[in-house]
Amino acid sequence: MPKLLNMTHFGNTILREEAKRLSPQEIRSNKIQQLIEDMHFTLHERKYGIGLAAPQVGTPLAISVIGIKPTPTRPDLVPFSAVLINPVIVETFGEKEEMWEGCVSSGEGDNTLYAKVPRYKRIRLHWFDESAKEHDEILEGFVSHVAQHETDHLNGILFVDRVENTRTYMLADEYMKLTAAQKASS
Repeated sequence: MPKLLNMTHFGNTILREEAKRLSPQEIRSNKIQQLIEDMHFTLHERKYGIGLAAPQVGTPLAISVIGIKPTPTRPDLVPFSAVLINPVIVETFGEKEEMWEGCVSSGEGDNTLYAKVPRYKRIRLHWFDESAKEHDEILEGFVSHVAQHETDHLNGILFVDRVENTRTYMLADEYMKLTAAQKASS
């Protein structure tokens, strides 16, 4: 039975540590499989956005779960789901593009912190999935952006470290007003 996991927040030292990489044998263990199930459950039940890294739930392991689906603020998103274990950005392509990012470790609900973060539009990512199968794929657009955010979490880097324009910081309630106003004007 999956369980809800507790969040760690900015200031907790686990978020600034490099997460432990896992062997294929460790990935297939009951303990890791249960953690992955609990992370998926927590992401879905708490509606914590689109990605969750193990350090965000107090476990210093190189595991992230991604569950991208259309939302009221991003209705055009193409669904994408993956478990990234030991992800490594092998190559980047082209220019960076700024997109809005938030992070549940920066707060929850209306108190979640958002800002524009520049990230590569395309990356080549190498990772293991929950079955310990290796992947080496080109990720583009929003999926690339999210994969970079989640990979950063596993390397002790927070999205606030990547913000270039500090004037874009805002809390979720203001971010929602901004995106609603932008939709109304387009």
